[in-house]
Amino acid sequence: MSFIETDEQKQLRAAVAKLAAKYNLRDYAGPKARRNEPLTELWEEAGKLGFLGVNLPEEYGGGGAGIYELALVQEELSAQGCGLLLMVVSPAICGTIISKYGTEEQKRHWLTRLADGSSRMVFGITEPDAGSNSHRITTTARRDGGDWILNGRKIFISGVDQAEAVLIVSRTEDAKTGKLKPALFIVPTDAPGFVKTRQEMDIIEPDSQFTLFLDDVRLPAEALVGQEDAALAQLFAGLNPERIMGAAMAVGMGRYAIDRAVEYARQRQVWKTPIGAHQGISHPLAQVKIELELAKLMMQKAAVLYDSGDDFGAAEAANMAKYAAAEASIKALDQSIQTHGGSGLTSDVGLAGMLAAARIGRVAPVSREMVLNFVSQHSLGLPKSY
Repeated sequence: MSFIETDEQKQLRAAVAKLAAKYNLRDYAGPKARRNEPLTELWEEAGKLGFLGVNLPEEYGGGGAGIYELALVQEELSAQGCGLLLMVVSPAICGTIISKYGTEEQKRHWLTRLADGSSRMVFGITEPDAGSNSHRITTTARRDGGDWILNGRKIFISGVDQAEAVLIVSRTEDAKTGKLKPALFIVPTDAPGFVKTRQEMDIIEPDSQFTLFLDDVRLPAEALVGQEDAALAQLFAGLNPERIMGAAMAVGMGRYAIDRAVEYARQRQVWKTPIGAHQGISHPLAQVKIELELAKLMMQKAAVLYDSGDDFGAAEAANMAKYAAAEASIKALDQSIQTHGGSGLTSDVGLAGMLAAARIGRVAPVSREMVLNFVSQHSLGLPKSY
């Protein structure tokens, strides 16, 4: 295992960084987010350049690399303040699951379009009554001849208005109790009985959240991905990449915050001295830099483990990376705002608006407390409390 990046990975970083500079927070991503408009132009150009599908198989138009490279793309975009939330769900979760468990027809139809960004697929697992306990999912699928009928409700589903389909996590009708055996279905967003309702969020972000209602949504047999009543491995094939990508987004935001703070601390002078010369300014930024680099190392470890096929090892590292990156990015933004003083709260600087977006990392895609539960039980071997 090595975290020393290859020449190809370094070149990928440089190419993505160049694209991200064009769509940076101040000139592009920030104004779009304040209007609650998706970063469509960035998505389309990133797709044409092959960045969105870098982790997907080459035979379906992808780059043939891994989650490490996709996280690299997300990190570099986020380091310019233009991270793409739907990268977490479309190529990372949905693309990975279809690559591993989809039929040949599903791969040909979906992966080629997910790879170039011409289509987006989002992910529907969260339910209002289940919360973090995915075993309480009540969205059900029942057979009706050769078709499936889905009924249920989902909440906090990102980017449904931009997507052609949602990969819905359900359970079969005869499996409502006991351990979750997920049944995954590709549900077109224009399917009869599929209703999306935008949720009002108090966050400046380009992508919207939705509540979904599935009322007797009829799907053909080929909408099922993988096996009916599949093992949890089929679901977690997408959830570990989700955590890694969330960590990459947080690390990138933290890098952006530190860069802006350092830029300001070098230029801003008080009593003829740059404020960055004072330890009251420099030491907190140095501490945040250390914590952010440590989080990035765990993110890289998680990605390498996942790409090497060590799913259990990747689960531990991915959860730890997501936890550490969220904490470090929030701290970085807070310290960057403090470095700027009053100007750090202005819309021109744009840092205060990012703070709420960074705060999401403590809650989603899995809460900080559930990560601590995972580490307590699986890493430390302590008894479960639930």
